[in-house]
Amino acid sequence: MYELNESSFDPITFVLTGIPGMEESHIWISVPFCLMYITAVFGNSVLLFVIITDRSLHEPMYLFLAMLAVADLMLSTTTVPKMLAIFWFSAREISFDACITQMFFTHFSFIVESSVLVAMAFDRYVAVCDPLRYSSTLNPSVIGKIAVTAVVRGFCIMFPPIFLLKRLPYCGHNVMPHTYCEHMGIARLACADIKANVWYGLTTALLSSGLDVVLIAVSYALILRTVFRLPSPEARLKTLSTCGSHLCVILMFYVPAFFSFLTHRFGHHIPSHVHILLANLYVVVPPMLNPIVYGVRTRQIRERVLRLLCPAGECPCPGLGSRC
Repeated sequence: MYELNESSFDPITFVLTGIPGMEESHIWISVPFCLMYITAVFGNSVLLFVIITDRSLHEPMYLFLAMLAVADLMLSTTTVPKMLAIFWFSAREISFDACITQMFFTHFSFIVESSVLVAMAFDRYVAVCDPLRYSSTLNPSVIGKIAVTAVVRGFCIMFPPIFLLKRLPYCGHNVMPHTYCEHMGIARLACADIKANVWYGLTTALLSSGLDVVLIAVSYALILRTVFRLPSPEARLKTLSTCGSHLCVILMFYVPAFFSFLTHRFGHHIPSHVHILLANLYVVVPPMLNPIVYGVRTRQIRERVLRLLCPAGECPCPGLGSRC
């Protein structure tokens, strides 16, 4: 093992302990996480394949779903395999560079997904509140710019923390009570002042994800205002059902993430196992639910998926008649 003493660029090996205080239950905890991860990978892969291969789905809403699927695959695959390796094989060691890389892609994919959720909220707002301008507002050029902006935004926010962490001396402190590497988890192992890390993390979280939450809330508030003015009770109920399921998944994405973020800075009395469990939830539960809520509940996606699973059209599909 190596230590970071005088030079912050010397290699060091970190040790991820898993969920503190629940080591004896790691095998049992791994089962639902493994099942959720398999579901997330399968669901997002199928969703992505269907959207890419079917030209009729190359519309704004479905292209945003494809972006969301990519972000979900990156977020879950960056973290869950290492988590399962800790639970199953006690593979707790991770090199400094690998840890920094995992930290970068975990936060990067979270920021990209947050940006895509804002874009999807705007998409729904335009579709419900200003449908006549939908095609002209969300044309292919605008969608491409949104995708590039999401990636550039995530990169610009997460590039500085690499150097903020590389500059710190760690003095042999290498045991991290977590299942994956995150910015403040690494910074707290340093034997130096980490105020720059704390303030950078707080500022970027409030100005990126915090702002995203506000924009999503405003979009859905305007959508709901329009929905309640609809003359048809069935239309109101259908739109409210769709918006309700979307908001539930959005809350499942942001609440554990913000809880984990704030616990690092202010929640010193919160049990470590509660913090780590919630931090694990936001990297696997939303990626598992998004293909179901945004994909399967969408009729066009559902029909394409059923057609993919039943290419001959002979299998029974409840609710769609006797043929797929």
